[in-house]
Amino acid sequence: MKKNKRYSIFSLLRNARNYHENWAEAWRSPEPKPSYDAIIVGGGGHGLATAYYLAKEHGITNVALVEKGPIGLGNTGRNTTVIRSNYLWDESAAIYELSLKLFEGLSQDLNFNVMLSQRGLISIGHNQHDMREIRRRVNAIRLNGIDSEMLSMAELRELVPILNLSPNSRYPVIGGSIQRRGGIARHDAVAWGYARAADDRGVDILQHTEVTGFRIQGGRVEGVETNRGFIAAPKIGVAVAGHSSVLAEKAGFRLPIESHPLQALVSEPLKPIFHTVIMSATVHVYLNQSDRGELVMGAGIDAFNSYAQRGSPMILEDMLAAAVELFPIFSRVKMMRQWGGIVDICPDASPIIGKTPVAGLYFNCGWGTGGFKSIPGSGFVFAHTIAQGEPHEIAAPFALDRFTSGALIDEHGAAGVAH
Repeated sequence: MKKNKRYSIFSLLRNARNYHENWAEAWRSPEPKPSYDAIIVGGGGHGLATAYYLAKEHGITNVALVEKGPIGLGNTGRNTTVIRSNYLWDESAAIYELSLKLFEGLSQDLNFNVMLSQRGLISIGHNQHDMREIRRRVNAIRLNGIDSEMLSMAELRELVPILNLSPNSRYPVIGGSIQRRGGIARHDAVAWGYARAADDRGVDILQHTEVTGFRIQGGRVEGVETNRGFIAAPKIGVAVAGHSSVLAEKAGFRLPIESHPLQALVSEPLKPIFHTVIMSATVHVYLNQSDRGELVMGAGIDAFNSYAQRGSPMILEDMLAAAVELFPIFSRVKMMRQWGGIVDICPDASPIIGKTPVAGLYFNCGWGTGGFKSIPGSGFVFAHTIAQGEPHEIAAPFALDRFTSGALIDEHGAAGVAH
């Protein structure tokens, strides 16, 4: 360990003088092979995690991960980095808790610091209806063995002293709940860590490789057509978030998914003043303070369908009004940067993980606003599904055929905010 640390220090000093010209790349940029045992389409967190767990857990290392641009620049790099598992329904609780447990050991597993900060996640209530729903969720979450507890006003005041707890405010806070294991992680570190670890296990990461179609014969997929030529594989997993419906159409079927912009913003950097994550379903805002001092804020989706990474100004206006309602001292803070991601949402606000009408072709999509927090668990169960040809037991309820059987997992409103 001391040798590695010493080597790291000397590397930094040496490369600081030559502008990193001779610094080895974190992962290879190989030419595509004619064929692979499996192809993962999508170089965001879900795709990278899937490729990594295919290699690590199932010994499938002859894998190509194809991404039309640089990895991690889609939704993985355009979110608010919140991590939690306090979901109401058993099926959702299982997969998000798996993800949180994997997050808790991820830096060690990947040998890369993902900057996990389990600072706690607080949901606040503003009326008796809110509090009844919060208590119901806390009880359901605890029945699934997941940490969750109610908070009194005194406890809220101690945890978040800058929160507006005046009874005369427009939406007075009267209580809340907390998942103490919830928090945030560094989004690009998660992508980089999975990319480096997958590359170490032999996965070919093919950036700037756009999938233009699928080659299908007799109802079975044979490979993908790309801007760099045809690449063959008997198994293909697709994890492209907001563009899932576009690739499904190229494969000849439709998905029950809508794509919407989801906006977020950061403020100018401030000294540390806010040491948790807080969300309110009533005024609809969630926020935390990053390690760089910025206030990171998000809210609900834009109502219109779009593949554009931008949104409408009124969402930002409502988001900022809600933030100032909860934290009046933020009214003097300047907004530094705004962005939008693309969320893909199913009718029941739960994901699709598993088989499609085309044999050998698997889709992982529909995560809505839960995409970042689900990355490790999603990749773990999706890798199992691709490797074994049958769904992981945690992924089984999220099959595409639930929309014909009626066995929906209705997470609309169940998690306290957004879905």
